[in-house]
Amino acid sequence: MKKRDWQKKVDGHRQRLRERFLEYGLSSFTDDEILELLLSLGTPRQDCKERARAARKHFGSLAAVLEAPDQELLKIKGIGPNNIFALKFIHEVARKFLRCRLEGKNYIKAASDMAEYLWHSLSFKEREVFVAAFLDAAHGIIKVEELFEGSLTASVVYPREVIRKALDYQAAALVFAHNHPSGNLKPSRADHAVTRRLFLGARLLDIQVLDHIIIGGPGSYLSFAEEGWMEEMGREMANILR
Repeated sequence: MKKRDWQKKVDGHRQRLRERFLEYGLSSFTDDEILELLLSLGTPRQDCKERARAARKHFGSLAAVLEAPDQELLKIKGIGPNNIFALKFIHEVARKFLRCRLEGKNYIKAASDMAEYLWHSLSFKEREVFVAAFLDAAHGIIKVEELFEGSLTASVVYPREVIRKALDYQAAALVFAHNHPSGNLKPSRADHAVTRRLFLGARLLDIQVLDHIIIGGPGSYLSFAEEGWMEEMGREMANILR
């Protein structure tokens, strides 16, 4: 096939994908087709079909490709720095969109949005990341920030830094979250210990801690509040502060 004819075929295929998206939305696409279009943003004059299929097969899913380290992506034949830029840029835009969509909403009403943001942001991280949501007196979400990275221990999570942030945002309540890269949702002793320290530090300044959420894989989480542990801590702290 002549180069001009080949390019015409590639452009036609890509145009059909764009038209399908505009008419039927993303639900009409396979993960391979989504990746193909994303990769084509970095190399618009190249056929990205095979490299998209290879990346999805290698990493196992669309989400895993988006979260993959640059050096691992470069191992896929045909994927170069321009393709990686396109993947990472789109992924960060999606992350920012989900975070911005939360701000200003009531936490209780936006619980599903919070879960979606946390899964998107944390479920494929290779290291533990600690997130805090700062809420106003009506439990409206002021800000959501990633604060610490590393195993959740007292040497990594500094309550004074969390409380300082809460005071900066004039927050009346807090929600914490972190991921377990292993996918195991069972909280460790360190998870419980850090939560208690944060709970006590916040309570001394009249700031509520509503929940601590552990994120496993996409769609899986554990809530300290749902397990009854936040209420239990409240009773413990009430006895301490008498």
